[in-house]
Amino acid sequence: MTSVFISEVGPRDGLQLVKDFMPTEIKLAWIAAAAAAGLREIEVCSLVSPRVLPQFADAEAVIDGALRIPGLEVAVLTPNLRGVERALASGAHKITLPVSASEGHSLANVRKTRAEQVVEVRRAAELCAAAGRKVMLCAGISVAFGCTIDGQVPEADVLWLAHALAAAGAQDISLADSVGYAGPAQIRSLFRAARAEVGPLVTTAHLHDTRGLGLANVLAAMEADIWSFDSSLGGLGGCPYSPGATGNIATEDLVFMCASMGIDTGVDLDRLLAAREIMRSGVPNETLHGKLAQAGVPPIYQEAFA
Repeated sequence: MTSVFISEVGPRDGLQLVKDFMPTEIKLAWIAAAAAAGLREIEVCSLVSPRVLPQFADAEAVIDGALRIPGLEVAVLTPNLRGVERALASGAHKITLPVSASEGHSLANVRKTRAEQVVEVRRAAELCAAAGRKVMLCAGISVAFGCTIDGQVPEADVLWLAHALAAAGAQDISLADSVGYAGPAQIRSLFRAARAEVGPLVTTAHLHDTRGLGLANVLAAMEADIWSFDSSLGGLGGCPYSPGATGNIATEDLVFMCASMGIDTGVDLDRLLAAREIMRSGVPNETLHGKLAQAGVPPIYQEAFA
């Protein structure tokens, strides 16, 4: 059976734009419930200054709690070397550094040019190699399909960046439709081109459903031989430095679509929807997204989740 790998990014990307602080105990209950549903990798926080993103003031406590969940790959995101050092000290299994495909977004997001951020990835790779334990260093190419600041992003810029990140020591590269601009044709074309440029290092699609094309873009990515996807329970998420960028693809909708196609995710949908309710309790003032939770699981598909 064909299978996909889903990385739940709700506790990180999903909370970036949330106004009210989610208590640590609810974050950990959410993460534990999502792991119990079958999600094997969860991005649990951003390692940034709490002055910038107050939601992550408890980052080390969340990492520590998540590391106690058997079998869970604990992932974090950080924009800089200070965060990489914190991630290594915390014991996180996977570290992602964002590198913007557009210069305007890079300066807004990390206050560095794209070339400077590639150097940051190289230095991060050196720190990870010296850590004395296995840790995965990933590079996420943000706004790869278009940018709210600079507009159109040339495909050549993305391919140059993918090649530079591979040379810098990134062990995994994702392409992100951070602002939800892309359609299926662009998704298919750019992923095929990126894999032709740097091969199997390009593994993951980070897609947003801002304009309703999220799941259509998943199918297009599959056609380009991409079988790893980031998603967020309840469709929460968005980049604080990309105006109008809201709504990751909803994990529950992605799992349901895959099951309807006979594609294995390893995720129990009923347990996943229960985890959604725990998450909801921690963001009572936020609007959650996702069609499945609104309409329910059709009885004809119940066997797919048995």
